[in-house]
Amino acid sequence: MMDLRMQRRLAAQLLKCGENRVYMDPENIEEIAKAVTRRDVENLIKQGLIKARKKRGNSRGRIRKKMAQKAKGRRRGHGSRKGKATARLPRKRRWIQTIRPIRAYLRELREKGLIDRHTYRRYYLRAKGGQFKSKAHLKLHMEMEGVLKNENV
Repeated sequence: MMDLRMQRRLAAQLLKCGENRVYMDPENIEEIAKAVTRRDVENLIKQGLIKARKKRGNSRGRIRKKMAQKAKGRRRGHGSRKGKATARLPRKRRWIQTIRPIRAYLRELREKGLIDRHTYRRYYLRAKGGQFKSKAHLKLHMEMEGVLKNENV
């Protein structure tokens, strides 16, 4: 095998690529070996005896598959989580999700006349203080205190 290191290096400079991407036609190795100057190598490139191979990219196939799974809601288990629970669902958002149904329920009871405005205000403030963890918890509390009867709501 002939030593074509110099031609390969020159071709890499002219093609603006790495030496590993330089392709030399195996049929015309003798002709390539005769090329001594840059101009000779340039002419071989024009003739198509020396070319730059295509760049090899990273396949996105695996990533696409993973993203499709994530779109379906997979890959969300404990092992995939980073950060605190409050990073995924902030405290404020969780509080909003708790308090809105409670306040809506209290409003509904007041409008129906099942509780008076004083009771409404008392429970509203307790809810604001975080005493009830859900609407069901509020109902249970009101039933136990005798403010509501089971059959009313």
